[in-house]
Amino acid sequence: MKITSLSLLLLLNVQITHAQSNFFKWSIALSGGPNFSKTDVVNGNWGRTYSGAIDFHYNPFITAGLEVQKGMIQGGDIATDPFNRQFVNQYAGVNLNVKLMLGAFINYEESNFWYHLKGLYLGTGLGVIKNNITDIVRYKPSWAAFDPGYGPYPGKDKSNSIWVPLNLGLNYYFKDKFEYIRYAININAQSNFTFGEGLDGYNDTPTRFQNYDPDTYNAYTIGVKYFFGNLGVYRKTL
Repeated sequence: MKITSLSLLLLLNVQITHAQSNFFKWSIALSGGPNFSKTDVVNGNWGRTYSGAIDFHYNPFITAGLEVQKGMIQGGDIATDPFNRQFVNQYAGVNLNVKLMLGAFINYEESNFWYHLKGLYLGTGLGVIKNNITDIVRYKPSWAAFDPGYGPYPGKDKSNSIWVPLNLGLNYYFKDKFEYIRYAININAQSNFTFGEGLDGYNDTPTRFQNYDPDTYNAYTIGVKYFFGNLGVYRKTL
């Protein structure tokens, strides 16, 4: 009886040990890609976004982090915009964010398909963008179809805006020679909502331009992630 009980305890211990994995509690990431604007000008345009981030991992699938972002946002066209408006914003921003990954909610160990998608995530945050308008049309050109020379369009060339990013992305993991998850390829789509009228540099009255929606831009990035720091223990195999 004692031998049987001891055998069961040893088997249970092996199973529990097998079901646990170590993970690094910190990661850093660098990424970049195009963005597209949607602001007070009629048509958006493509720009570019570069990002650096550091995250703390409460577990492998729940993180809190800091993102620093820099890039160029542009929109409009002096020749084709109905109000002859265009802008270029060489912006920079910082936000605090959280991300929740699919692996925290599913039993990915029983499916190869879900195992490779365990790093799929949603996230949001709050931060500030520093707007730096380096090119903008404040006065309509003399050749405009109507109201030539109208202006100036009100707004500021330099301002700060509250920033709310919404993230949908995927981390695809790679292990090192010790079987720890050490690297990841990150693909991310980020919708960015700003509050205030600084992103495009225009602050016109709503009665003239029906300016009711927040200025936004979407960034589509790909990057690399490196895991480091103290080790934690997770209840599932990674």
